[in-house]
Amino acid sequence: MAASAGPEIERLIGLLSKLPGLGPRSARRAALALLKRRDQLLLPLADALSEAAQRVKTCHVCGSLDTQDPCAICADPQRDASLICVVEEVGALWAMERAGAFRGRYHVLGGLLSALDGVGPEALKVGPLVSRATDAGVREVILALPATVDGQTTAHYLADRLGGADVSVTMLARGVPVGGELDWLDDGTIAQAMRARRPA
Repeated sequence: MAASAGPEIERLIGLLSKLPGLGPRSARRAALALLKRRDQLLLPLADALSEAAQRVKTCHVCGSLDTQDPCAICADPQRDASLICVVEEVGALWAMERAGAFRGRYHVLGGLLSALDGVGPEALKVGPLVSRATDAGVREVILALPATVDGQTTAHYLADRLGGADVSVTMLARGVPVGGELDWLDDGTIAQAMRARRPA
């Protein structure tokens, strides 16, 4: 950092660099943009951060973030309470909602099992999921987890844990994306698409 930058600017850059996708250089550029546009960006952002810190809470039912508890999705009587979609983090929940293809309820695990990172089942919200799945009205639990080694390990572990519940446990289909061309896809995606084929 240049000697001319004061401790306040250095602190701003340091905090910004902790955000996902922002390293020290990107954080410096972001800090400079905020400071140059103080009235249009910096002050409104500071207000939004302060309000979010005070009002946003974690839903005690599903683990999502909202200004109310239970969250708007869990409190919505129009949502199908018999379907629970399990996601890794809140960002995945938001992606599912953007797609608009699911009208049930969610369960945010809070991460994935990872032997390398020392993340075991006790670090995730597995117990509450099993409790929810054994509720009378639940008929299906959809595992919407990443197609990574940790995601698949977690999915298999959850399927095993949910084996005692009287629910159908399903996973998202994997394969050729919409608009995808076969010669641009990796071998694993093509193989998975072939295994998950369905009647035309």
